[in-house]
Amino acid sequence: DDWLALKPQEPSPSQCCGSGCKPCIYDVYEKELAQWERAKAKQDKSLLVEKKDQSNNSELNPDTFTAFNISSVEQLTEDTYQYKFELPGNSSLRLSLGQHIVLRGVVNGLEVQRAYTPISPGNAEGYFEVLMKHGELLMLASGTGLAPMLPILRSITEDEEDETFVTLVGCFRTFDKIYLKPLLQDLARYWNIRIFYVLSQETSLEKLPWSYRENTHTGRLGEDLMKTIVNSCRRRPFVLICGSSAFSEDMSRYLKAAGIEENSCFVF
Repeated sequence: DDWLALKPQEPSPSQCCGSGCKPCIYDVYEKELAQWERAKAKQDKSLLVEKKDQSNNSELNPDTFTAFNISSVEQLTEDTYQYKFELPGNSSLRLSLGQHIVLRGVVNGLEVQRAYTPISPGNAEGYFEVLMKHGELLMLASGTGLAPMLPILRSITEDEEDETFVTLVGCFRTFDKIYLKPLLQDLARYWNIRIFYVLSQETSLEKLPWSYRENTHTGRLGEDLMKTIVNSCRRRPFVLICGSSAFSEDMSRYLKAAGIEENSCFVF
């Protein structure tokens, strides 16, 4: 059981940016899997810790990832941020003109990697900078109000350059009334998509499949739960609402209590 817990997890297709990165997230997985298999065969967990040459920590290696600290984050526009990373001493990335780097991190529990071209001068010493654009949507759907949300979700997940974070909250009476479960589960595998369910007529989560329990709430979507969801977003989201007129009115009221103004909402 200990060895299985240490086994690298195979990436899902949604975790690959499709840009031909070297290394690709699948290349890294194959390397880590081979390392795990060697360590398991020898029953030596110390082999899982790759020894690195600290003197070359500032040099990028096309075969592996190197950890760098973020020294500052500056918001340039509503959804664009400038990240500054530290380099040891007065070292430099030494990139060729137009060459990009691949950044890797964990978002919503998924390992994600994306290619970026540094905006800092090529001879910058001790640091490098990149621009990242992050939008955020909060979708509130009741019953068939889910329908207009799906084309938007698909357009985001099918665009490799779109890094919009999306939180979809689907409100249904019971678990059996949730529409398009396979499609929603597939969308939830994307690194930038979160999906929650609120079931008004379910009293317990015990009868639900394990894969749904963590992201499902029983009862109605009220003011307190709305505040929790809004506060879990990385920044103030733009909100899309679709459902009955009573549902839309309630959601608008709860959002206002959570600090979301009317001009940040769109009602279908």
